[in-house]
Amino acid sequence: MLGAAAGLTEVRTDDLKKLLGLAHRGEITFPMDATELARIGLQHCAIEMLATLRGLDERAVKAVVVAVIAERLPANKQNAIRRELRG
Repeated sequence: MLGAAAGLTEVRTDDLKKLLGLAHRGEITFPMDATELARIGLQHCAIEMLATLRGLDERAVKAVVVAVIAERLPANKQNAIRRELRG
């Protein structure tokens, strides 16, 4: 575990998608804590998630998680590589 410096890199994409889906359905209490993540079945990645998301409101959590998922999409990785090669 790398802590806050790792951001959400150690959290599986499926877990981030689960979190986002539950947030969109209004099934999470914000700001989140370890108990809330355990309640929704994400206790196995609570430490990693809370290192980045602790204290954030619903809107901020959604924005961060959407950005992380988007960065992981293959098309976005290819675009980033192309920009870097041009750059």
